[in-house]
Amino acid sequence: MKYKQWNRAASAPQARAAMEAAGVPPLAALTLCARGLDTPEKASAFLDAGRGQLLDPFLMKDMDRAAARVRRALAAGEHIAVYGDYDVDGITSTCLLTDFLRREGGTVIPYIPDRMEEGYGLNREAVAALRGQGVGLIVTVDCGITAVEEAACAASLGVELVITDHHECKAALPAAAAVVDPRRADCPYPFKCLAGVGVALKLVLALGGPARQDELLERYADLAAIGTVADVMSLTGENRTIVRLGLEALRRTGRPGLRALLHEAGLDERPLTATAIGYTLAPRINASGRMGCASLAGELLLTDDPARGEELSRALCDLNRERQAIEAEIYTECQAMAEARPQRHALVLAGEQWHQGVVGIVASRLAEKYSCPAFMICLQDGKGKGSCRSFAGFNLFAALERCAPLLEGFGGHALAAGFTIREENIPAFAAAMNDYVCACTGGEEMVSALDIDGELDDVGLLTLEGVEGLELLEPYGAGNPKPVFSLSGCLVSAVNEVGGGRHLKLKLTASGRSFDAIFFSATAEEAGVGPGDRVDVAFTPQINEYRGGGASSSSSAICAPPSPGPRPSGPCTRSSAGGSPSPGRRRRPCCPAGRSSSPCGAT
Repeated sequence: MKYKQWNRAASAPQARAAMEAAGVPPLAALTLCARGLDTPEKASAFLDAGRGQLLDPFLMKDMDRAAARVRRALAAGEHIAVYGDYDVDGITSTCLLTDFLRREGGTVIPYIPDRMEEGYGLNREAVAALRGQGVGLIVTVDCGITAVEEAACAASLGVELVITDHHECKAALPAAAAVVDPRRADCPYPFKCLAGVGVALKLVLALGGPARQDELLERYADLAAIGTVADVMSLTGENRTIVRLGLEALRRTGRPGLRALLHEAGLDERPLTATAIGYTLAPRINASGRMGCASLAGELLLTDDPARGEELSRALCDLNRERQAIEAEIYTECQAMAEARPQRHALVLAGEQWHQGVVGIVASRLAEKYSCPAFMICLQDGKGKGSCRSFAGFNLFAALERCAPLLEGFGGHALAAGFTIREENIPAFAAAMNDYVCACTGGEEMVSALDIDGELDDVGLLTLEGVEGLELLEPYGAGNPKPVFSLSGCLVSAVNEVGGGRHLKLKLTASGRSFDAIFFSATAEEAGVGPGDRVDVAFTPQINEYRGGGASSSSSAICAPPSPGPRPSGPCTRSSAGGSPSPGRRRRPCCPAGRSSSPCGAT
């Protein structure tokens, strides 16, 4: 991603001093002030992510009705279906609620629709099939908020619905015994950014009551954390608490399948972080749904058999490798298509024989590469299923609403959504979407900005103790990215390609101190820097634990991006060491830092 704009936070020395006086480490204080948490009270509220930060689930509209209906079903011995989705959020939601209801004595059928055959959300055929198995109550998780017609179908078959979801709502809500979604216009729940699994967890906590909260959080926070991170939800508010508790629970999880997957992914002996979930664990769970085998991941999370857990974990890792190969092939094809359409405000691509399970990931990569919203449409028999990803905060849900007359259906979030469309409507949709994006941006090119938490005047802050102080801010992710700082006028003393030529290792000097920086996903030619150059650097500090670094290393911090994929921003001119820039030339900004979403998007 090319950052054409650096947004440096304003300096707040007095607020920072007050924070440090209250015991907040200097780099953490600098970051908190930059993000508006500029008093000890605000900082304390953010840093305290304990159980006490969780809100009463009954503040959510219809939660009382949902809990009452589920209790009645349990008491009467009704067959209950938990109807989820095939992404990580949906799979973890399904398993969390299924496990709880079974432990409460319920007869429960978990149902995750097939991505290829059924698509997203509640469908009539599945409802009828579940009714045929004796189901009297369906509880949806991570889906259902737009299923107006499907809810009517369920009612006609004598099946009651309890809907729990977190997606954007339309004007008409489905008719159901309860509709629980914090994004409902009439829902007073203060925190609107729960994942689907977060809403499912809230239902479980409502059913269990306050006396069982600690027990239930210990049992289910691991699943809730995985789904929350994978769905790229903001790690603020309750999500921060859920993920922090979940990371602790994940380290000692009693789920045999999850333990096996952690081992297979190489995470059982490494520190578990939200980044590790997003980039290592979640893609393997997600691969099952993307490749049309979501039931495998569901079985992995529910099994009590260690041997079966090991078998399933290997299968998921194999599926993930297959997914990666297919994704690479489609991405190469789409790049060629995109290059043939240089004049665009939105990238709309359609193709047959594309694997529907990977087009969402490809759309994310295309949006970043071409700096515009990307829409990928899989065609089959004159019908298209689309996945879209945003760029620079563009609201996809609002855009799809504007183009709704051309669509068969749509749903999702502002930054990631899905839709269905007839093939003959695609040209008109592409034109309408281009016009809408153009109108929203005033015809200007979309710009990706890098938010910088502060300029470091004192490189002496980059000590082992100073960088370790940033751990207070974890977990990192959407809404709470890893801190990014900047240094001006650094001297480049060495440049070496590492990782088989995929990355750059730079030796930089600032204020008489040398340190290493890793510039991910960039060659020396792409970065445009060489020994003797002076550069401005945006970076994320971290402890060097590679090959014996870390606490034993006197060079305590390295510069590294929080996620792969950045590219240098700004003009490509530079000045030589010791000299001033030539007329018309400027120092080269070098950007080994970036913020991008998890690869486990929702649609």
